[in-house]
Order: sequence, then structure tokens, then C-alpha cells
Amino acid sequence: MQKSTYKVLETINSPEKIRGLSHSELIELSKEIRKIIIYTVSKNGGHLASNLGIVELTLALHRVFHTPDDKIIFDVGHQCYPHKLITGRYSSFHSIRKNGGLSGFPKRSESVHDAFDTGHASTSISAALGLLAGETLLGGKRNVIAVIGDGALTGGLAYEALSHAGHLQLPLIVILNDNKMSISPNVGGLSKHLSRLTMTGGYQRIRSRIDRLIKKVPLFGNQLYNLVVRIKRSIKVLFYPQNFFIELGFEYVGPIDGHNITVLEDVLQDVKQLRKPVVVHVITRKGRGYNQAERDPSKFHGIGPFSVEDGLVEKSAGPAFTDVFGASMVKLAQRDPAIVAITAAMEKGTGLSQFHEQFPDRFFDVGIAEAHAVTFAAGLAARGLRPVAAIYSTFMQRAVDSVIHDVALQNLPVTLAMDRSGFVPDDGETHQGLFDIALFRSVPNLTLLAPASAKELDLMLAWATGSGKPVMIRFPKAACPAEHPVFSEPLIEGRGVFIRQNRAPTCIIFTGSLYPQVEETVNLLAMEGYPCDAYNLRFIKPIDENYFLSVMESYEQIIVVEEGVQHGGIGELLGTILLQHKPSLAFLYAGCADVFHAQANRKELLARNKLDGTGLAERIKGLIEEKNHSVHYTHSLKVVGK
Repeated sequence: MQKSTYKVLETINSPEKIRGLSHSELIELSKEIRKIIIYTVSKNGGHLASNLGIVELTLALHRVFHTPDDKIIFDVGHQCYPHKLITGRYSSFHSIRKNGGLSGFPKRSESVHDAFDTGHASTSISAALGLLAGETLLGGKRNVIAVIGDGALTGGLAYEALSHAGHLQLPLIVILNDNKMSISPNVGGLSKHLSRLTMTGGYQRIRSRIDRLIKKVPLFGNQLYNLVVRIKRSIKVLFYPQNFFIELGFEYVGPIDGHNITVLEDVLQDVKQLRKPVVVHVITRKGRGYNQAERDPSKFHGIGPFSVEDGLVEKSAGPAFTDVFGASMVKLAQRDPAIVAITAAMEKGTGLSQFHEQFPDRFFDVGIAEAHAVTFAAGLAARGLRPVAAIYSTFMQRAVDSVIHDVALQNLPVTLAMDRSGFVPDDGETHQGLFDIALFRSVPNLTLLAPASAKELDLMLAWATGSGKPVMIRFPKAACPAEHPVFSEPLIEGRGVFIRQNRAPTCIIFTGSLYPQVEETVNLLAMEGYPCDAYNLRFIKPIDENYFLSVMESYEQIIVVEEGVQHGGIGELLGTILLQHKPSLAFLYAGCADVFHAQANRKELLARNKLDGTGLAERIKGLIEEKNHSVHYTHSLKVVGK
């Protein structure tokens, strides 16, 4: 890629550089930003449509406000690519979402221009309000801006923050980036002019004087002022359909054309002087500048490598666990009218599009509201239905209380399908699904399953929805491996299956997603003269302890490997059970290192944690040799991977 392709962009190494650009140069810069984003995402994968839609808004924000003194927080953060490109990261942009490269989300450790780490939705207003309150307490007057999309505004945390911000009356600036509505020329034009009028200094000075005069009226000043406020709000309702923000104590500006830099700058300059909480409603078009993404922004929201010419995505060798889940849901629903599906704004991401098409009345997208999704599912279950809530593991963290209080405590038959469990490629720390085992293993009444293949996922989903109890199924963002004959065997609660059982002295116990790596490990060790058996747990919870101890009785070395954090993982429980029963056992526990894991592909993440075939083989060989070469072996519980 020639640098000359980006003649304006290559000169931008800080936001100051864009403040001196002419209008024509800004238009050219917008085109170049879109061009490099399309090219880079086509190679690396990433979030495309949202970034293409926010280019002009990002430029306007950086021309009016001065980071890092002023703080801009991007909600979710997946639309920060233009921001990264103009804040000194153009030369390294090719590395975005790659191992050792730029993060696909804002990251304070990456740049002083990134005010707050984000990756989950609906957090920006809370964080921005905290920054602004801190700024005020310390005597500063710097600006804080939260940029939140209409999708992220469906999250309850955003409403909690709006309510608090209206109460505090600090000069918080909230940019509502609305990319689902169209602008009506008449209503939009009228609203824009009315909004600009209320932002002018003259209007605000007159308004403040009138307010002070009313309050000075003897005896009735405060009552009269409150009456006038109510009248003003009633009149505003006539002109502002979006009066919700006004009721919370915000000024409201908009809707504004989010692709007109001149208008955006004028409005933001006025807002900057207001020193009151304000919502600026900006209309943008997702995917702008790339026809494929404009026609199907959902497909190009988060996408793998693709062909720029036709938008076709590179396909993996086999079906993904997500696809298998979606197909299984359709089959179950065809047989059982009580099956319903719930998602939290992730219909395509969780594989439920076909279910939605075939059973629209039995499909519920609740928006970015994971806790509500789980409690809503509990309500459906209490009424006699069989709900399946499909939520990414990293987002299930937001629904812990709902799982415990509303599902498990009442022992309601809700199935929670946790996609993206374990290592999640490319998205980095905020999206890793490594905590679910530790978070939920201790919850009473809750069953936790981990399929190793497409067939096992199919069996487990059918078992879960027919079990009459709360069940979690965790599966990775990965292609399904080739089937093993034992994966078709019926489930027996609390018991797993051997994928290798040759009376070897060593056994590897694993959670389902690591099946390909364990197979490779067994083969590598066999070639070096270290035969191993391998046992797929299937059930992470419950464990049939008597059965488990009976099938593990003969082994001299046992290794537990799981794709989850070590503290609180299943390996801790199994190690305790085994060592109480057989203190002389050589035991090794290999889970994920207890750190936050930066972006890399799945293969790299597994290798980084020595959970790939080579890394596991080295660990196990070391354990065997240590025991064989020790005259007096004293057991110690080994926890590896830190």
C-alpha cells in the first residue's frame, strides 16, 4: 500500500494538524480515512460499518475539543478507528487487532488521547460523568464528551447515568450518534434552528436573567419559578419529539446531520460554551462510503477478513459452533412449540437469524440489556415456556445477579447459551470469555456444560431444554473439529467420555473447547514414548464424584486443562477430589494465566498460555519425567500458566 494513497492522512500525526485544514482538505481526509479503514478491515477483520459512519463526527469533535486535555469517551469503542488514525496511530494502523498491534478499542495504555478503556456497551455516560465530577472537584474546567450510539442507549446503565447527570447539572456533553433514523428535512430543519437558538450565548443570558428575576418575586418566587419551568417544558414538547432528555434536566440539540462537518462544528462550538448538561442528537449512516456496508450494516458491524470488491467473507474450513447452535435451535423449535429464543442485540452474532425468520413470534431481541434478557427468560420459564438466552460469555458477566437471583434461586428451566467462551480472537481484553466457569461454578441448581464438537453441542442443547432445570452451555468462537464417535453417545449427568482409553499411566482431563489441542498433545507425546489417555468432561458441573474417581483410579499422572481462568476453575475442584483420594498422585493443572489477555488470534492466544498441542506436551512431559526421576516424590499441587 503506497503512502501517497493517503496524501492528507499521512501528514496527520496529532489532532492539532486537522484544525488548520481547509474544507476541501477535510473532505479529502474523510475519504482517505474511509479508504484505509475499508482496506485494513478487509485484511484484519474488525468493526467496519460503525467506523465508516462516524468519520465526520470524529473530525468535528477533534477540531472543536482539544484532547488529551478534553476527554472524549466512545461508547463500546468499536467506532474509534477514525479517532486512532488522527491521534498519531496512522503508521501502525495496519496492525490493528493483531498480536502485539493496536487494539480495536480505546486503550489508555496505548495513547494519551484515549480517555477511558471501553469494549462493553452503555458505559460511556457513567465514566464521562465520573471524569467530569473529578475535574470539577479538582477545580478544573476541561470538557468531557460521551459519544454513545442509539444501540448502546438501550442499556440500563446509560439511563442510570443520564438520571444522575441531570441531577448533578455538571456540563456533560452527550453525543447521541443515531444511525438508524432518517432525517425529515422539515422537522429536522425546524428542530435544528430551534436547537441552535437555545445554544446561543444571548439566549442563555436572557434566560438566566429572567430566571433570577422570577425567583426574587416576594413570597411566591420559588413556586412561580417551578411553574414557569413546567410551562417551558410543556412548550418544548411541541417542538421536540425527543423530550426525554429535557425531562431529565438536559438541554437538547438536534437532530444534526452527522456528515456535515461545518454544521457539526458550529453546534459543538455553541455547546462548548453552554456549561450545562446537553445531548447533541447526531444522525449518521452506518457503512457510509462503502456500498456493501451501507446495504447491510449488521453484516459489516463486526466482520472477518473479506473481499472489498464484493463484500464476501472468508469462510472457515468447517461450520462454526455459532452456526451449529443456530441450526440446532431451529430443529428444536420445529419439534417443540415451547422453545423460545432471546438475544441481547446479537441476533446474527449468536446465529439466531434463521430462528427469527422461521419463528418471529418466538424470538425476542431485548437490546443491549443482558441482565434483562436473563430475567425476562426466567419469566418466560415461570409461565411454562422453554427459553434459550444466547449471550456472549463476556457479556454474561453483566447478568450475574439475574442468573443467581432470578434463574438459579427459583430453579427455573432457562438455558443460557454462552457463545465466545474461552479465548476470543482479535478483540482483546474486554471480550475474552475466560471468567464464566469461575463466576458460575459455585451457583446452586445451575448445570454447566462444555461441548467438544457440533454433535455434542446439538445433544447438549436438546438435553438442556428438556432437563427442566437451569443449564449453561459454553462454547468457543471457533470452527467445529472433526467428530469423534464418542461425541454421539447420550449424556449422563455428571459424567464425561474418553476420547482415548488405552490403560496409559497418564490421563488428560479437558473442557470441550480444547479437544483439538488435546488430540494434538496426545499424538505428540505418543511419538516421544509417553502414552496418554484423554477424558472429555462434558459436565463442568455437576461432577459425579464416585464415577469420576473410579475411572481415574489407575492413573499415576493426571492433568486437567481448561479454557478459563485458573482461580475458581474446574481444575481446582478436580485436583482437590483426586488428591484427597490419592495423595501420591502426580497432578498438574493447566488453565489460562490470571491476567487480562490482549488481542491475538485464537491459535496465538492458546500458544501464549501453553494450551496448544506443543505447550501442553512440554508441560506433561515435564511432569512425567519429574516423577520418574525422583527417588522420593513428594506431591505438590501444580498450577501452571502464570
